[in-house]
Amino acid sequence: MASFQRKGPKARVLSAEEEEKLQRDQALVSDFKQQKLEKEAQKNWDLFYKRNSTNFFKDRHWTTREFEELRSCREYEGQKLTMLEAGCGVGNCLFPLLEEDLNIFAYACDFSPRAVDYVKQNPLYNSERCKVFQCDLTRDDLLDHVPPESVDAVTLIFVLSAVHPEKMHLVLQNIYKVLKPGRSVLFRDYGLYDHAMLRFKAGSKLGENFYVRQDGTRSYFFTDEYLAQLFVNAGYEEMLNEYVFRETVNKKEGLCVPRVFLQSKFRKPQKDLDSATMGLCYQAGDFASP
Repeated sequence: MASFQRKGPKARVLSAEEEEKLQRDQALVSDFKQQKLEKEAQKNWDLFYKRNSTNFFKDRHWTTREFEELRSCREYEGQKLTMLEAGCGVGNCLFPLLEEDLNIFAYACDFSPRAVDYVKQNPLYNSERCKVFQCDLTRDDLLDHVPPESVDAVTLIFVLSAVHPEKMHLVLQNIYKVLKPGRSVLFRDYGLYDHAMLRFKAGSKLGENFYVRQDGTRSYFFTDEYLAQLFVNAGYEEMLNEYVFRETVNKKEGLCVPRVFLQSKFRKPQKDLDSATMGLCYQAGDFASP
């Protein structure tokens, strides 16, 4: 296991009331119910999309602002960027990206067959610009749909938190196979002590920083150290890994609630090339810089 020294902002500090609440709610959901939740995870997400259709999440127009890799990773103007959106939901990130940049080709997958169907029914869906498929990233091989080492960037946005912690490494290993050497996984997800974590009622705790919602879907809340351990143990290099603090204001109710996210980039290492090979690559002009 690697050791990490953090330079950015530390995790949010709890108020005395919040700390007392978390200390009080320590009882774990029974093993029987936990096994049932794991077995029915896909069904619960399918029911989530059945209830909410395409209306639950807002379109994410901020991804290219936050992740420059979605605008770069190209050697010449007009070159296509090939990306994978791992856990695409109903396309709230996918379609804004495709609209903004005509030179993106996207692979996109989701755990929920219903979510994949919603993507394919979207008027913006174009099979020449994206390939969408159902996939359990903890079990199904991405190489059945995506060529090895063919992807310039992978987005993993509010996805890994829904996976059981014991299976998260399987997702990262799966993604690793399709990512080009020198390219990155772009990550954003729930951070420790986000307001959503503090809202869970007693009886919702599955494990350390891991909770179940009333609809049966689950959520993990990451520390920067834990996330870095996951990625580095799967073979990635840490490029950026820091907390993002926001406040959501509900003017109607007069509430201001703290939001905590982790925003990170982890790179697949460049392959080792001997000096002769590197020289030939540079002479031929086809060596891709990270």
